[in-house]
Amino acid sequence: MREPDRIIRLKTVLSRTGLSRSTIYRKIAEGTFPPQIKISVNGSGWHESEIDRWIANPVGWRPKRALDEVQ
Repeated sequence: MREPDRIIRLKTVLSRTGLSRSTIYRKIAEGTFPPQIKISVNGSGWHESEIDRWIANPVGWRPKRALDEVQ
């Protein structure tokens, strides 16, 4: 059975990517970094699989929907 995709918080994303907080939010606005998902009224996080995909190929990363339309 496949494990569910974990939600990771900003502190973990910062640690794993080596990017600064402002760089992450700038890249989200540019569409070159996975966007956050809302997990509560005041909280948000990222799908760990999306961050892993970005780490594996930061220059070629595109949102999954864009990938699905091309294929």
